[in-house]
Order: sequence, then structure tokens, then C-alpha cells
Amino acid sequence: MSMELVRLATTGSVDDGKSTLIGRMLYDTKQIFEDQMEAVEEASERRGTDYVDLALLTDGLRAEREQGITIDVAYRYFATPKRKFVLADTPGHIQYTRNMVTGASTADIALVLVDARLGVLEQTRRHSFIASLLRVPHLVLCVNKMDLVDYSEERYNEIVAEFKDFATRLDIHDLRFVPISALVGDNVVDESDRMPWYTGPSVLHLLEDIYIASDRNMIDVRFPVQYVVRPHRMDHQDYRGYAGTVAGGVLKPGDDVVVLPSGFASTIKAIDTYDGPVAEAVPPMSVTIRLEDDLDISRGDMICRPHNRPEYGQDIDAMICWLSDTASLRPGGKYAIKHTTRWARALVTDLQYRMNITTLHREEGIDSLELNEIGRVRLRTTQPLFYDPYRQNRETGSFILVDEDTNATVGAGMITGPAQ
Repeated sequence: MSMELVRLATTGSVDDGKSTLIGRMLYDTKQIFEDQMEAVEEASERRGTDYVDLALLTDGLRAEREQGITIDVAYRYFATPKRKFVLADTPGHIQYTRNMVTGASTADIALVLVDARLGVLEQTRRHSFIASLLRVPHLVLCVNKMDLVDYSEERYNEIVAEFKDFATRLDIHDLRFVPISALVGDNVVDESDRMPWYTGPSVLHLLEDIYIASDRNMIDVRFPVQYVVRPHRMDHQDYRGYAGTVAGGVLKPGDDVVVLPSGFASTIKAIDTYDGPVAEAVPPMSVTIRLEDDLDISRGDMICRPHNRPEYGQDIDAMICWLSDTASLRPGGKYAIKHTTRWARALVTDLQYRMNITTLHREEGIDSLELNEIGRVRLRTTQPLFYDPYRQNRETGSFILVDEDTNATVGAGMITGPAQ
């Protein structure tokens, strides 16, 4: 049986130690090759540090190493005997908020770092709000650099109380706290004996044990068709399957299904994978579904249950994070929209408000969204979309906007529901 895959994102303010935490985790779990370690040791020596700077394991861009900050999203992969992890090291600087949104959008767990000396900063609140907006199910606040405050329990409790007070205004499903020193390794992989007052698990033990299976929508069957499989070999001429990634629910052979937008009904004949047929398919498995009936189905169609269908419409309300540094989002703007496997064109019919993600207040009466800003908009699409509210299903509730002239992704959106 394959190990469970968990997606992580590290967030927090500049220089709170995100890259160092990841480097420490990779090092202490023995995921580093000898030549990688030698390169980091040499780079640390060139920078004049009297310690091996494990942050260099993830800060891959030359500009990042020179400035000592993370700019792009760095992805790292590691595994323990219990789980496999995909880890996104996201930037802390306000200038790169869009990169943080990209890295956290698919995360199961967000690690928010706080410098124990500085406490909860504006960027800490900003990133926690974005993680909440993106519906990251689990948030772990890592109070870092405890070695620089003499492992003070009092200081740790102050930060926990401050963040808990802020978190009451956020929609956070599961919140945990861990005091750590990423540089020294306290409570990262192994539990520290320098903080006997803390009796909880280390960061890695938390990541291994947090239950994520129930975070995905296992009730509403959603299967966006990505590709129609028609083998050209003579001995497979009668094969017709529909490939894609399960976005919600549980699919089994024998289940009655309906295809949107046609409304044609059928029954699942078999579910195929690269390793052969399976008895059921759940999110986020990539599978090929075969039906009992030969229906006209194409890319962008949605397979679901007859009496449990997604919302269906052309007018939607959504929260948008604007990603473009060359153009603003304004009412009247026209873009290509990609939702699940379906492409259409979209018109911005209304810009309702901008979210001040420092104060969490709504700023109404605005006429544009600029780079890194988040606001609520109303869109009208040229083709109906089959969607669920983002809070119900992150896969069928999200979309991107693309500038048709440059083919650049300019916006990331979360559907709140039909236009009101």
C-alpha cells in the first residue's frame, strides 16, 4: 500500500526562519545527499557564517542567497516511514504575496513561523489570513528562535495568547502551537530537553500524525473529464475511457452517474489506473472511468451523481487574489478563465470590495485591484461552469484568470457562490 502524500507550505514574515526550518527537517531526517551538504557548507563559509546555514538547501535562487530572503516558491520532497511530503517554502516579503498564495493553494498543512523575539507581525497576520482564505485545513504556529529568548515559557505563552486572539477572526479548522529553534534543531524532528515545560510533539511528529483524510470532500462526487482515451490498437478498438483526477466523493463500479452539461445518465463499468483496475476511486486519484453506455463526452464535462450535482451557471461571485504586476483588475476586464478542466472567457461585471488583509476590514468603493491585493468580484462567463463553493470543495471551487494577449496567469480565484 502506498504511503499517504501530505502537502505542506511554510509561511510567515521575512527572516522568521522558514527556509532554515525546512533545511533542518531535511537534514535531521537524513534527506540530504553528501554533495548537497558539501555545497551548503562551502556557501556558508563564503558568507562568513560560523555555522552551516541549512536555509541554503531551499534558497536556490542566486538573488535569494545574496539577499538572505526567499523570493520564489521552492518545492522540496521528503519522506518518513509514515508519510511522503511535498513541501513549499513560500516567501515572507509583502512584495511576493502572490507567490505565497501559489504555494499554499494546495496545502494540507501550513506551518506559520514567528520569531520569538518579535512576536506576531503584520506579515504573520497577512499570511495566516491568506491560509484561512485558501481553506488550508491545518495550521501549525511554530514559535521559532526560542534559543534567542533563553527558551522562555513566558515569552512563548505571550505569543500563543496574542495569536489565538487574532485567530478568533479567522476561519481556521485546526490550530496547533510548537516552540522551536530551527537553527539548533529543538522540537523540529526530535523533542527538545531544553524546554521541559513543553510536553507536546515535535513539528515532524505533528506532520506525521495530523489526520488529513477527512479534509477532502468525500460526499459530493465530482469528476472533471480531462481526456478521452481511445487506443488505436486493433485489439483495443472497443475501449473508451474518460481520464481525469477525482475532485470529490467516492466512485465505484456499478454507481449511477450523470454527465454534465448533456445530462445523459449511465453506470460506471470499471475504473482503471496505471497499475490496473481498482474497486474505488477517491480524491486526489488520477483514474480512467469506463461507462456502460457510449456517450458523447469531451474535455471539460463533469461526471457526478444524478441527485448530487454541482452548481451550474454563468454568473458567479468570487474572491480574487490579483497576481499581475503589469495590469490592474477593473470592472469590464475580459479574461480567459480555467475552471477544473474547462476553459471559457470571463467578464468582470463588478468589483465589490477590497480586503485589507492587515485589519481584515472590507474597503468598498474601489475601482481596481493591484498586484497582491485580494477582493471580491462578480464574473460572467461565456459558458456555464459546474462548480461548488470553495469552502465546500477546493478543487471545484477554484479557478485562474489568464490574460489572453500574453497568456500570463493574472488572477487566482475562489468561488463563493452564484452572483447575488
